[in-house]
Amino acid sequence: MQDHKRADQERPDPNEKLVKVFDAGQESEALVVKGLLESAGIDTDMTALDASQDTFPGVGGTIILVREEQAEEARRVIEEYRRAPGSDDELEVNDDSTAAE
Repeated sequence: MQDHKRADQERPDPNEKLVKVFDAGQESEALVVKGLLESAGIDTDMTALDASQDTFPGVGGTIILVREEQAEEARRVIEEYRRAPGSDDELEVNDDSTAAE
């Protein structure tokens, strides 16, 4: 129970200004980035974007949000990972600075 309580404390407060630093079509890809950022000491919030595939085919995916003051560092960590030898070159950083609402 203590681990669950600790995980909740590390998530950014939804009342804070959060910025999208990464989006992925697959949740597994977002989980890798989430782990990468958290291992660098950056608190994250992962949100699924669900849309009816009958109405909006291909729309959806998962986004990673971080506190505004950690956004630049998060993008740098993701970019360094992308450039590292042997990393998955398909990771795409979304530079959209729009805050989550």
